[in-house]
Amino acid sequence: MADPRKNLYERYEPVRRYVEVGFWIAVMALQAVFNTSVALVDARTRAEPPATWQILVWEGSSHLVLLALVPAIVAVERWLSPLPRRQLLRYLAGHALASVAFSVVHVVAMFALRALAYAAVGERYDFAGWSGQWGYEYLKDVRAYASIVFGIWAYRLFMLRLQGEARVLDAPEERAAPLQPLSPPETSTEPEGVESAMPEAPPPAPPPPPTRPERFLVRKLRREFLIAAGDIDWLQAEGNYVGLHVNGHDYLLRATLTDFLAQLDPATFMRVHRSHAVNLGRIKEIEPLDGGDARLHMHDGTTVPCSRRYRDALGAGAG
Repeated sequence: MADPRKNLYERYEPVRRYVEVGFWIAVMALQAVFNTSVALVDARTRAEPPATWQILVWEGSSHLVLLALVPAIVAVERWLSPLPRRQLLRYLAGHALASVAFSVVHVVAMFALRALAYAAVGERYDFAGWSGQWGYEYLKDVRAYASIVFGIWAYRLFMLRLQGEARVLDAPEERAAPLQPLSPPETSTEPEGVESAMPEAPPPAPPPPPTRPERFLVRKLRREFLIAAGDIDWLQAEGNYVGLHVNGHDYLLRATLTDFLAQLDPATFMRVHRSHAVNLGRIKEIEPLDGGDARLHMHDGTTVPCSRRYRDALGAGAG
């Protein structure tokens, strides 16, 4: 029985991975059934229709490879999504290059599976002219790639709404300084023709320190509550949001990771990865990895990646 004290997102989280995997399996299976049915109907109009088993192999191999490539597209979308909106061209160019690689892998793996299936029944699959067919295959693959990316984006938007959003509490307005009475102008006692020495101008005041938020107002499933900045365990860039991980809970703040870190105390929070930052006081253990990278074990039981470029700075900050 579900725990009534848990909200919808907290009850969904334990089965989230199973739902995501099952969704893509169901989508690819339905698409394979639909395309196979269309191909079988179309085969009846040909003078020399292919055998039914051949059509099943063609469609089955294609959709099996597409299903296997979904995690790669998810990884690409996660890698590109932290780019700010002003770098839209870079975002689109990244997906364009990824779609080419996606199509090449799809065609090669699909043909390999077909060759194995044909060999299993004592037939030989004809690869002749496959390079000329790639342009046609790419036009189909780029539509499949765009559909999968759109599905990932829509699901991420749904999860953001389900998790709820946080915002920085507005700082109280500073009261205006009271007006000082005007003093009468001073009369000079210097004789005419003698210039008085002008006092040196005082040095300019140093710029005020950046405003650092101390608390955040969190709206989650029609509830509002406050979290303190010091309670944040670690942060993760998630598109145009920053994920705040606090005591096992996730909250989303509409900001980029770079801009948000500029508002936090650099002695407490440090960037350790392209899309991750941590509260130094919440690091339990630093696990070195091959290549100079590291894995950070946090006190809340989670792990955060640490790339090589931030490793030295992390050691100095943690020390």
